[in-house]
Amino acid sequence: MHLLHRHGSRYPTGGEHLEKWGKKIMNAAAENAVFTGKLAFLNHWVYGLGENILVTRGRQELFASGILNFFNYGALYNNQSKLVVRTTTKDRILKSAENFVSGFFGLDWRDNANILAAIEAKGFNTSLMSTNACPNSARSFGKYASAPRDQWKEKYLRHRTKKLRELSGEYDWTVSDSYNAQAVCAYETVSLGYSPFCPLFNYEEWEGFSYASDIWFSAASGFQSPTGRAQGITWVEEFIARVEDRPFNVSGGPTAANLTLNANPVTFPHNQSLYLDFTHDTILVSVLTALGFKQFASFLPASGPPRHHQFRTNRVVPFASRINIEIIRSPHEIRHRRSRHRHADPYIPGTGETHYVHFLLNQRTLPMYSSFKQCGRRDDGWCELSTFLDIQKKSLERAQFEYSCTGDWEIGEYGSVHDGVPAKLL
Repeated sequence: MHLLHRHGSRYPTGGEHLEKWGKKIMNAAAENAVFTGKLAFLNHWVYGLGENILVTRGRQELFASGILNFFNYGALYNNQSKLVVRTTTKDRILKSAENFVSGFFGLDWRDNANILAAIEAKGFNTSLMSTNACPNSARSFGKYASAPRDQWKEKYLRHRTKKLRELSGEYDWTVSDSYNAQAVCAYETVSLGYSPFCPLFNYEEWEGFSYASDIWFSAASGFQSPTGRAQGITWVEEFIARVEDRPFNVSGGPTAANLTLNANPVTFPHNQSLYLDFTHDTILVSVLTALGFKQFASFLPASGPPRHHQFRTNRVVPFASRINIEIIRSPHEIRHRRSRHRHADPYIPGTGETHYVHFLLNQRTLPMYSSFKQCGRRDDGWCELSTFLDIQKKSLERAQFEYSCTGDWEIGEYGSVHDGVPAKLL
């Protein structure tokens, strides 16, 4: 089983600038602004959130995930050798790994696993934070992704902002204030248990907040991003090497791989029955993109959500989200259609041993047929492993890592990219 796990609930990052916004509101209340009605609490409100690190709930989420994964996969662990568990030096990623293995193995987890923390900083390669080796990803993360999100914010928050401005006295309440209030609601809830900002907004406005996140992630790391495939391809190549039980192909082409670590079987083993990796939300999204899960590829317009869109970040990459990839060995081929009769034989007579791959996203099956027609329509959502590996043979070429990450190309407008690579490569 191969696990790619996002860190647990955390405080805001510095890049979200919520501390600055909190000080702005507190300064306004200390001067001449008098908030009334539902905003009256702001007259005495104090911004009390930390920055970047896991909150208590985040530690609990990863510990509980470790327990659940032990129930599901603990029997696969080979106690004759220690697992190499991969994470990064970013505090919330490292602590997430530590809390997970504490849940999986117990507090004496060091008897069963070694945590390998790759340096997460510019100038250092790691598949678990590949953007440090992909300079052009900053272009996706910038105005290209924020502009359509801001356009949507202006639409879904227009009415609420007008109402809140009427309660803000001398303070000029804007759409940005409304959006920041929604963000603080989320962070205060996971860190303090409750937030007075949450009741300020109705259900439709919270749906709008969620869709704003969908737009940004799709443009920054998904199929609408010109570097979406490139950001995730390194982990995909590592995953394939481990599935095929072979060393990482250090000459296969440019990626964000740490070749020093990947060339060493001690730091990049390929014979484990369990692989546990810990990373960021953008990497999970980009891995799904690099693998080619087209069910998440629909264009998300800034005018509003399309009906039945599949890429919902609150379901795909919430705090503590994870992808479990099961490699299943069966003594015979398994029927595409499963009988409901409990005594029915699931196997196809006369066939030999067959391997399958099963993707689970946050404990829900990702049906392979939805993105890979070669897998065939199956009740279980699986794909024959050999078929899936054939599909992935071109994944590195499709990602165009070198050109996407360091090439000179025009980024264009949001909507010009549909397959996770710069538009002219399509």
